[in-house]
Amino acid sequence: MIWESLLLVVHVIVAVTLIGFVLLQHGKGADMGAAFGSGSSGSLFGAAGSANFLSRTTAILATVFFLTSLTLTYIAANRVAPKDLILQGGTPKAAEPASKSTEIPQPAPTPAPAAAPAPPSAPGSKSGDVPK
Repeated sequence: MIWESLLLVVHVIVAVTLIGFVLLQHGKGADMGAAFGSGSSGSLFGAAGSANFLSRTTAILATVFFLTSLTLTYIAANRVAPKDLILQGGTPKAAEPASKSTEIPQPAPTPAPAAAPAPPSAPGSKSGDVPK
């Protein structure tokens, strides 16, 4: 399917681009030293101003990556195998798991022999004192 291949190519390109944009951004932890007195930062975790080009592009790329991931998962889960189309007379059907025809049948367990009755205890033994 050409759409699946095209979507996969877009997914990989977006993933690589997203990695690049994340690595280009200036981390908020880099200004931590300035926040504790050695600089002029306004707050502990950096300025809370509007988002710049890099952060907006990263958010858009992350959204596209998420959507392509979900779409590829949906396509893979509902893929129709060619042999299923032939067996079903051309009507699409979701792929079913393979049958378990390779299992080796196990023989039925044999019943255990009946236990022989215990011999009667001697009259002077303690085993005769146990109530039944």
